[in-house]
Amino acid sequence: MDYQLPNEVKIVLDKFKKANYQIYIVGGSVRDLLMNKEVHDWDFTTDAKPEEILKLFPEGFYDNNFGTVGISQLSVLSNQLSDKSQSVVSLSETEKQTTEKPNSENRKQKTDNQVFEITTMRKEGEYQDFRHPEKVEWTNKIEEDLKRRDFTMNAIALGIPHVIAIRQLAEKQSQNQIASSPSADAQGPRNDKLELIDPFNGQVDIKNKIIKAVGEPDKRFKEDALRLLRAIRFTAQLGFEIEKETFESIKKNADLIKEISGERIRDELFKLLGSMNPHSTGSGQAYIGIEKLREAGILKIILPEVESCFGIMQEGPKHARTYDIGEHSLLTLKNTPSNDPLVRLAALIHDTGKVKTVKIAEDGNVTFYNHDLVGGGVAKRVADRLKLSKKQADKLFRLVRWHLFTVDENQTDSAIRRFIKNVGLENIEDMMALRVGDRLGGGTQNPTSWRMDLFEKRIKEVLKKPFSISDLKVNGKDVMETLNIPPSPKVGEVLQKLFEEVLEDSSKNNKEYLLSRIKNLE
Repeated sequence: MDYQLPNEVKIVLDKFKKANYQIYIVGGSVRDLLMNKEVHDWDFTTDAKPEEILKLFPEGFYDNNFGTVGISQLSVLSNQLSDKSQSVVSLSETEKQTTEKPNSENRKQKTDNQVFEITTMRKEGEYQDFRHPEKVEWTNKIEEDLKRRDFTMNAIALGIPHVIAIRQLAEKQSQNQIASSPSADAQGPRNDKLELIDPFNGQVDIKNKIIKAVGEPDKRFKEDALRLLRAIRFTAQLGFEIEKETFESIKKNADLIKEISGERIRDELFKLLGSMNPHSTGSGQAYIGIEKLREAGILKIILPEVESCFGIMQEGPKHARTYDIGEHSLLTLKNTPSNDPLVRLAALIHDTGKVKTVKIAEDGNVTFYNHDLVGGGVAKRVADRLKLSKKQADKLFRLVRWHLFTVDENQTDSAIRRFIKNVGLENIEDMMALRVGDRLGGGTQNPTSWRMDLFEKRIKEVLKKPFSISDLKVNGKDVMETLNIPPSPKVGEVLQKLFEEVLEDSSKNNKEYLLSRIKNLE
């Protein structure tokens, strides 16, 4: 197979090869290459020690205990400029020109300055915290490095044959099978063909779309409990199925996820929620991933608020078609037309407040008064548990707290402005996406309605004529003269209170009324 590698990747391979180090592309990079998918993150492993890697790439950075050196793409290109020797991994004339001129025009073609991670091949000791090994030992055998990895599809290496031949020959020498040192001829032909090393038949599992643990599943998950989430995240991202023994082990070891930090869980959950299936609409693959988390017994641990929604019916017995709250939440997620994982999380938890507010009348009618208010509190707790940033937490709260907004053709401009203030101008589009998911998730056939269309039109009209404190019929001078005070923060506080009143009722924006109110606000 002819692997199409970016210039920067070829430069990395070439640099290590010329220095007589083993170098392999590994992990998801190889998996994506075999699946003909675009590779976004390039990972390498080598028998060079971290300090030796930094000699080859002085611009790299190394601040961990696991032998991983980070090297940016731009530093790879800069490094190549200073290397005047002949490349071993051949580049085309066009590639050479690009490599020799890493100017601003070429750099603009990059979506970001990606960091390559180059890790020294290692063996690992026992795991003490279900996440990190107690000790790490370097090795020069790629097979040792691959067998510590999570799944067979990620335990494949792509290396350069003549370097592989050198290693094999060196091993024979160390066993006294060959007395003499390797000659140039013994090293094999110098070419840029790459060879796969696949000791666990990962290629077969990729072809069959199977996620299978390397070796004993229980051991893999007890080494690193985050792998429980990673396996299910891969089902959502790749559309693969988890091998039976591996999935049974996930269910058996589900409680281990409690040992993982909120930040780690958040990162995997967001990757799952961000999954896209090219053959589905909305958040279809994310929906499948959440269902799998529930089946595995992990959802009730990381999002117990969502798990508690199942079994509580949304409608009374008179309705021909109804879903329980959990089913509705999953369908809302499935139908929310947004790629933002945070918006999808809001779709998943938007009705969790119904669990605490459900009331069933004698006639069987079901109500959930103030569930949006209660749901806002749930959103805050989820944000805290997942260690969301302040900005993320605020957005999640707003989307859940205000998702039950009224769409009425008779709404005033002040009501529209109040909606914009509550939701946040930057979140309006996401709120509309959540409403579409909510409608479709409730069994409605149409993603929108004439009232919704009119409401969005009204928002645009109101935004064209924004209202601010400067539009009040009084100003700071009026406040100071009325209250007989000098310039101070008090002036701004009074104007803000007047502004909030006028937002509620625009008829109050007349000078006579506002001057009288200033006296009362003293």
